Amino acid sequence: MSTTASAPNEFLRPLRFLASLRLTVVCLGFGMLLIFLGTLAQVHLGIHSVQAQYFQSLLIFWSPPGAGWKIPILPGGYLLGTILLVNLIAAHATRFEVSRRKIGIFLLHLGVILLLIGQLLTGLYARETQMRIDEGQTLGYSEAPREVELAVIDVSDPKFDQVVSIPEGALARQGTIQNPTLPFTLNVRRFLPNAHLAMRTQEPQAAPSMATAGFGARVVAREIPRTVKDDERDLSAAFVEINGVQRSLGTWLVSNAIGDPQPFRIDGHTYELIMRQRRFYKPFVLTLQHFAHDRYAGTDIPKNFSSRVRLLDFERGENREVLISMNDPLRYRGFTFYQAGFDNNDKTTILQVVKNPAMLLPYIACALVGLGLLVQFSMHLFGFAKKRSR
Repeated sequence: MSTTASAPNEFLRPLRFLASLRLTVVCLGFGMLLIFLGTLAQVHLGIHSVQAQYFQSLLIFWSPPGAGWKIPILPGGYLLGTILLVNLIAAHATRFEVSRRKIGIFLLHLGVILLLIGQLLTGLYARETQMRIDEGQTLGYSEAPREVELAVIDVSDPKFDQVVSIPEGALARQGTIQNPTLPFTLNVRRFLPNAHLAMRTQEPQAAPSMATAGFGARVVAREIPRTVKDDERDLSAAFVEINGVQRSLGTWLVSNAIGDPQPFRIDGHTYELIMRQRRFYKPFVLTLQHFAHDRYAGTDIPKNFSSRVRLLDFERGENREVLISMNDPLRYRGFTFYQAGFDNNDKTTILQVVKNPAMLLPYIACALVGLGLLVQFSMHLFGFAKKRSR
């Protein structure tokens, strides 16, 4: 009998640990410490790097200056959120009973669970990019403002271009990159996350360049610390060697600070090499017809700015005009286009493009939390009023 009775206790022991209030307090304490350390780290790393390293990670790593190894020192935001989610579900499974008097607490906790799940899905799948469109220009892609890619474009056919893009992560690892559609390999000899470029005539004492082809031999590329300001972006650079089957075609210097592609020929095909902001192509296009920038009378203070665009989608037969203003975004096919800014003497609009599959979960979660609080407080209020009337 004792052996049979101890089996359920052994099974419930880890469940009770996961449902313990002590675990909740420890996780909340680590969460407060994480917010404090992340706030301090923004001074040196910037908000985007801190968000990725502290809050969108399982563990926070630390390494001594100059060391090539690192060790975990604190749980990250994803790990703490997952533990709190499991803790709340386990508490319901072990301690809470379904009854009419506790329906408010149940709704409140259900809202908190949805809020944690929504934040996790937002961190994993949400993406914010930008569209910079000149008046009269048609665009079918948006760009990541803080992420680059290396594009190899086959321009041999006048009817279309064949593009092979290599993401920043592959460039940062350096080494050889091979794509089955390309008759050559790329050897990333050096990648500079943020670089200062200058003509060699301005810095004649600089070391010889690694570039042997293109205009890279005339340019000095020097690595500098990555920017931490929200209104600035890194100017990345890389030295890329192109190796054919029998010989090397040379080493090119590419950078997103250089807007012109660099051509080369191999096996009768003409290719262009360019580093640019990472692109995300859409199944539709937008054409900027007119950008309006309204100011308050007698001042240069912006009052309103809006973009009149034409939306063209051949798959769904859409061909209509849309006005995107500061408080009236365009929502289409899971994307939301916000009016974010302007440039080029009011001839260029900047649209913030947001795709978030879990966009509605925070609203539903907050509604459930509010409803749960209302129900619970109302039940206590009515119960107190009945006791007073008696």
